[in-house]
Amino acid sequence: MFATIRTLFDGANVRAENQLRDRYAIELIDQKIHEAQLNLNAAKQTLANLIQRKRAETRLVEGLDKRIADLTARATEALKGDREDLAQQAATAIADMENERTRRQQTIDRLETRIVQLQGTVETAHRRIIDLKQGAITARAIRREQTMQTRLNRTIGRSSAADEAEDLIKRVTDQDDPFEQSQILKEIETGLNHGDIAEKMAGEGFGDATKASANAVLDRLKKSL
Repeated sequence: MFATIRTLFDGANVRAENQLRDRYAIELIDQKIHEAQLNLNAAKQTLANLIQRKRAETRLVEGLDKRIADLTARATEALKGDREDLAQQAATAIADMENERTRRQQTIDRLETRIVQLQGTVETAHRRIIDLKQGAITARAIRREQTMQTRLNRTIGRSSAADEAEDLIKRVTDQDDPFEQSQILKEIETGLNHGDIAEKMAGEGFGDATKASANAVLDRLKKSL
């Protein structure tokens, strides 16, 4: 029982988290891109430090090479001048400098390896961030379209304001015409009072007309000529 409740609870948490991530997807995308950019900047700084160290070590090695070459030449001259004591001192110094040069060259080689690796990582991260930024632009455009579509759906939906307006228009246009109603009532009243019988008979030629007509007026005018 407790395992089932825990499973349901975990499922509810997952659904809530997914809904939250969907709702704030654009904000999360921007935040993750910002974090990736910070990591890239840190990697660039580390790369710069490594390159700076390599250049410094290279300059030291170049300086050692010059000193070794100078002492070697001097020791050779000392041996030619039968000053083996001085040549011995120079040889000791040369040996120390050569050992130092070896250590520094090893450091340079290690730095070079790390620099090449980190350069590849930085280039990959840089290209990926460019892709992420382009993807974020696309995501924003899609989200705007979704928002507009949602608003449009609410506008043209069955319970929308447009439907309410249509219902009101239909309600007004479907109402009975008051003037037509009064005419119908008048006709009904005339029929009840038999007031239209004389007019019908006059129209059939039985008796005098109950109303003046254009033909009757025209005949009267012709007779007066």
